[in-house]
Amino acid sequence: WMKHRVDSPKGKEIYSHRMSVVEPVFGNIGTTKRLNRFSLRGKKKVQGQWQLYCLVHNIEKLANYGHLVAS
Repeated sequence: WMKHRVDSPKGKEIYSHRMSVVEPVFGNIGTTKRLNRFSLRGKKKVQGQWQLYCLVHNIEKLANYGHLVAS
């Protein structure tokens, strides 16, 4: 069912945007910020650490590209 859905023309169009939407975020956090594994234990602590990395990622985006949106 899912293979048929992804192989449809609309599915291919949606899937083609995947690299430009989601994947670079994980690549940036993994390589640039060197988050290979979490340094804390426990679900709440890991969620907090992940949210902190995401917050830093978003702040960097605003600092680098925020002026484009404001114009």
